[in-house]
Amino acid sequence: MTEQQAREEMVRLGASFFQRGYATGSAGNLSMLLEDGTLLATPTGSCLGELVADRLSKVTLEGEWIGGDKPSKEVSFHRAIYLNNPACGAIVHLHCLYLTALSCLEGLDPQNCIRPFTPYVVMRVGDVPVVPYYRPGDARLGEDLAKLAPHYKAFLLANHGPVVVGKTLREAADNTEELEETARLIFTLGDRPIRYLNDDEVAELRS
Repeated sequence: MTEQQAREEMVRLGASFFQRGYATGSAGNLSMLLEDGTLLATPTGSCLGELVADRLSKVTLEGEWIGGDKPSKEVSFHRAIYLNNPACGAIVHLHCLYLTALSCLEGLDPQNCIRPFTPYVVMRVGDVPVVPYYRPGDARLGEDLAKLAPHYKAFLLANHGPVVVGKTLREAADNTEELEETARLIFTLGDRPIRYLNDDEVAELRS
């Protein structure tokens, strides 16, 4: 994929998220690793529904801003993930309704906040650890994600929302939507008894 194609894909997927209610206002950010080893990212304060291909931020993995509009301060935690997970080619961070609501609950399992009850999160994402609350832009957010990045494909930032990776931006977007729909099921089911997948069923899916 050329850089121009990557820019166009980010604009297209950002607009899709916004139009379908996964993103509101200027919340959330996207990034992609380009073939030259630099990052393409959504600019600070930008609305995912109004991205302009030529104005997307371009930064190095070391954090140097080299083109486009000023990048979001949260690009720092994107860089932490890329630097510690060689398989990561793109990242989606949204403040989507149900996952953000889930991130505000007390008592979540910090090792895996979504106990498996459908096969799809297991197959697409696996366990989803919870990162403790830090204010947006806090360096500790990147530090914690750097430690978790080699082992997971998705993370839930406490009182903030999801961060999801993929080999491509399309894959990261699909994984994010799967997680959001699973969170919606959690709230839809409420306090009804849930038949969770047992250990053997989860192991079969992971194999």
